[in-house]
Amino acid sequence: MSIRVALVDDHKILRQALRALLEKEEDIEVVGEAGEGCEALRLAAEFAPDLVIMDIGMPGVNGIEITRQLLKCQPTVKVIALSASSDKRSVLDMLEAGASGYIIKAAAGDELVKAIHSVCKDESYLCPEVSAMLVDAVRDRCEGGEVSLGRRERQVLALLAEGIRSPEIAVRLQITVNTVEVHRRNIMRKLGLHGVAELTKYAIREGLTSI
Repeated sequence: MSIRVALVDDHKILRQALRALLEKEEDIEVVGEAGEGCEALRLAAEFAPDLVIMDIGMPGVNGIEITRQLLKCQPTVKVIALSASSDKRSVLDMLEAGASGYIIKAAAGDELVKAIHSVCKDESYLCPEVSAMLVDAVRDRCEGGEVSLGRRERQVLALLAEGIRSPEIAVRLQITVNTVEVHRRNIMRKLGLHGVAELTKYAIREGLTSI
């Protein structure tokens, strides 16, 4: 069954480029496009997409507020944010609004296809640029002595923040999957977190910004 996707961006040329990209995928179907927020809500109500690619910086009501309204009406819809930058405040606000992924426009391309498949498996997805920012934030926080994580825990944490699964982490670090899971539980317990999205919020709030 195809993943039904709606594109929301005020730049028509970009929407056309994204549609052309996604329509090359056998399991992705673009069911509609919208150029502004209210139109996006009508589009979602009419076509009931599985996932919405949401531009943040639209005129009028921005993508963050539209995401809140959309998920309030249709909580099962997945949202991937599309932005011109990895501004810390925008990332945090979009994730708190309910988005499952965040990609900067310069990295759209293949990253968007990866994000769609990940998010539709109920996973979070951050493009490498955003992941790198968050990993640095957590590393700075840990090195500052405010959170006590061991060297291996930091390695596992960095890979988790990049969206890498436990089996691949085990291969990279040459440890067992069970050991990865133990580290994961310890990290989440020490930081008081329960997933990549919460890790993202923690990194932004505690590591890089005074929000």
